[in-house]
Amino acid sequence: MKHTLAKASALLFGVAILLAGQGLQGILVPTRAALENFSTVTIGAIGASYFLGFTIGCLRGGALLRGVGHVRVFAAMTAAASSMPLVLGLWADPWLWGVLRFLTGFCFAVLYVVIESWLNGCANNETRGRLFSIYVFITLTVIALGQLMMFLYDPRELELFVVTSILVSLALIPVVLSRSDEPVKPQVVRLNLRRLFELSPSGSASCFAAGLTNGSFWAISAVFASQVTGNTDSAAWYMTSGVIGGAICQWPLGLLSDRLDRRRVLAFIALGAGVAGMVIVFAGSRIPELSLMLLGALWGGLAFPLYSIAVALINDHARFDEYVQVSSGLLLLYGLGAIAGPLLAALVIGAFGPSGLYVFSSAVHLSLSVYVGRRALQRLSVPTEQRSDFGDALTSAQTASTVYETDLENEELSKST
Repeated sequence: MKHTLAKASALLFGVAILLAGQGLQGILVPTRAALENFSTVTIGAIGASYFLGFTIGCLRGGALLRGVGHVRVFAAMTAAASSMPLVLGLWADPWLWGVLRFLTGFCFAVLYVVIESWLNGCANNETRGRLFSIYVFITLTVIALGQLMMFLYDPRELELFVVTSILVSLALIPVVLSRSDEPVKPQVVRLNLRRLFELSPSGSASCFAAGLTNGSFWAISAVFASQVTGNTDSAAWYMTSGVIGGAICQWPLGLLSDRLDRRRVLAFIALGAGVAGMVIVFAGSRIPELSLMLLGALWGGLAFPLYSIAVALINDHARFDEYVQVSSGLLLLYGLGAIAGPLLAALVIGAFGPSGLYVFSSAVHLSLSVYVGRRALQRLSVPTEQRSDFGDALTSAQTASTVYETDLENEELSKST
């Protein structure tokens, strides 16, 4: 494991810097949009445009890597992504922001593809789960730290956009100077969404639902917190509390799903997330800010692990040669949900006010709990010895899943089946 970490250390350091900038940008954009008096629907559309670009970037990332390799793609996407915040800070126009967030989503999706494939090249079957658990922990932690950088400057000014650009640019240095061997160029695989639902309707529905709720959280929760508390600074603390909750609960809930029927675990945490959301709706501005932050952490601790456990559930039923197709299909389902989520949540907010964000998420989570719970009661659980290690499913938390396979032996196996 020490040897694996040594090979991946430069890349992980670059990831930490990159995602700190991403965390800051993720909260800065909706906060600044609210200060510019953009409508809630407009803010939701801007958030959806990011995930639209993200989805397309994940689908095209493999082709880019096959063409020019990991280092060049990482350098190009980092350069492009670092320029976007500067333009955002110069012109506060909703149409321009929608285009720029689309491009940012595309860039970061391709960057995630580069990062995760590179980590896969550094690991083997004995170390991959632990390496990716470290990667996910770093991801969630630095995103939270990046969100707290909101307190450095006034979001109405240009400084925070400049800080974001600097962090994204600095991430390039450790990666291009890394002594680790660059992974071989990938072989692109095709999507098959029908196969996902054949493997696990519960897992597929959970992936889409996670996209709906998580996408709306990233796009609109900063607006919710600032409007409910009347304090812009609270937005950063609130989003950070949700991310920290997700980081803390990711691993124990995953281990629980290794020991019990994953469908029952999914139904349980979806129910918990739905109840937590309704508590936030009814509590709202009636409770102290600290209590609101704790509720946000509870919601995040239940909502964010949904996707990773769903990935493990579907891989329980997949053949070895299907893992790549499954990963790319799950990413597409999540991305489609994340595109629709902010738009739908914004419409609900228009009817119910700021708490409509959690009216929407609770409706999704409670519906998912009923659906998955019914299927868990109807079908026997997967035997433990047939299950995939939850650690491998962590690769998809908050990021893109790997959308291609570099092992040619797997490709030959797929052709022979």
